[in-house]
Amino acid sequence: MKLGIIGLPNVGKSTLFNSLTKAGAAEAANYPFCTIEPNVGVVPVPDPRVDVLSKMHHSAKTVHAVIEFVDIAGLVKGASKGEGLGNQFLANIREVDAVVHVVRCFEDSNIVHVDGSVDPLRDIETIHLELLFSDLEILERRYAKLVKSVKNDKSLAKETALVERLKKHMEEGKSAKSFEPEDEDEEALLESFQLLTYKPTIYAANVAEDDLADDGAGNAHVAKVREYAKEEGSGVFVICAQIEQEIAELEEDEKKEFLEDLGLSESGLDKLISASYRLLGLISFLTTGEDETRAWTIKEGTKAPQAAGKIHTDFERGFIRAEVVSYEHLTELGSMNAAKEKGLVRSEGKEYVVRDGDVVLFRFNV
Repeated sequence: MKLGIIGLPNVGKSTLFNSLTKAGAAEAANYPFCTIEPNVGVVPVPDPRVDVLSKMHHSAKTVHAVIEFVDIAGLVKGASKGEGLGNQFLANIREVDAVVHVVRCFEDSNIVHVDGSVDPLRDIETIHLELLFSDLEILERRYAKLVKSVKNDKSLAKETALVERLKKHMEEGKSAKSFEPEDEDEEALLESFQLLTYKPTIYAANVAEDDLADDGAGNAHVAKVREYAKEEGSGVFVICAQIEQEIAELEEDEKKEFLEDLGLSESGLDKLISASYRLLGLISFLTTGEDETRAWTIKEGTKAPQAAGKIHTDFERGFIRAEVVSYEHLTELGSMNAAKEKGLVRSEGKEYVVRDGDVVLFRFNV
């Protein structure tokens, strides 16, 4: 999973990126465009189930699922036309699975806001318009080519009609994700366009430390962001980038104690991962043994052969069956053999839909 962190300059993007990835690579400074190249950090997804199974089977290798974060330079009005650092950064966003849009929801006279005041909805709208203008530019070019080509190739008629309808929809200021395709073919085409406003979005409401304990419930700025996100069908989580930076510098046991002192049950990274998995409809299944214990990330609703294909294409091609036990049953009984004796290991075929927390052994033949 690849997430792009975006937002206006000085909203806490690079501070958040540094704390999430512990990379310290993005220079967090109080001026616009301190991030000149997109910084990339890979973060393991915390999943206690992986560690428990690895310990149980004395696995030589323990592999968590990972998320790749891309910190993209602050966008400003006119970015789609090359203002600020412009189009090169919009191109970086096209490659991500979802966008984490950091929005400033705290007042601090020491930190300059590019528009002179804190107004998260205005900030969201500024970014939305830049992404929209960039998408429209791409659609215009695509439409011009299609109109020429469709005269000689009638198979392009459906795509031409789709782009025309989509263009009209977006010229009204609406995002691509609010456009409703007529069938699965149109949906596949729409996904292939890689439009910025089609990307799932999670809003990171960056608050002051005092607003963390009640999850921003008393913060009027956060309330506006939540309302906006609900209408749009996007995710929201509340974070204090400054606190996250402090947490990132602590050892694991100190981290837990620090969070408890703040009245928090989880870190911002945990919140973001949960929000990302929910928004993208992702789950994890597990494989375990002496060689390796690993978490595999798949889309909810994935059938057993396709889940097997995540491990290796041969597993999907030669799929015979999947031996499945729930994580809870396996850890309760202590071994696969004990679970088999209790009849809790199921033999599932090609139509089985893999569930979160399934521990799976795939049988295949190629």
